Amino acid sequence: MYKDLDEFITEYQHTADFWYDVGCVMASEKLSKFGSEDWQELSSIVHNRPLEWQKKLAYCLDTSCNMYELEILLSLLNTEDEELFEICIDTLRSFTTQESKQMILDNPSILNRVNDLLPKAGIVSKKMLEDFLKKLNA
Repeated sequence: MYKDLDEFITEYQHTADFWYDVGCVMASEKLSKFGSEDWQELSSIVHNRPLEWQKKLAYCLDTSCNMYELEILLSLLNTEDEELFEICIDTLRSFTTQESKQMILDNPSILNRVNDLLPKAGIVSKKMLEDFLKKLNA
């Protein structure tokens, strides 16, 4: 299954808008069929993939809000790319269990970076970042 997802994201050449409207749903369906070996393989290759591939993946990693998805998202937050970071934060808003929240809170660098981005963020990004902080502290 993991190879199928990897190929799908790699070969998906439609516009970005089409990815976020249609491609993401198709990728999420593939993710919903993942077993533990698939998640482990995906975790091992995610940082070797191009930035655009990582962005596409991060956008759809809330299929079941499981620990595998959470760990991949947390690892992708270690990026210099602001857009990938914001996509990960946006997706992390779906992770509402206490365990998920605690894993995020255990990484103070995440909150520091979110707080650093807030003053310079555009309207949409600012609302998303604020919502992330609100849900994290709820």
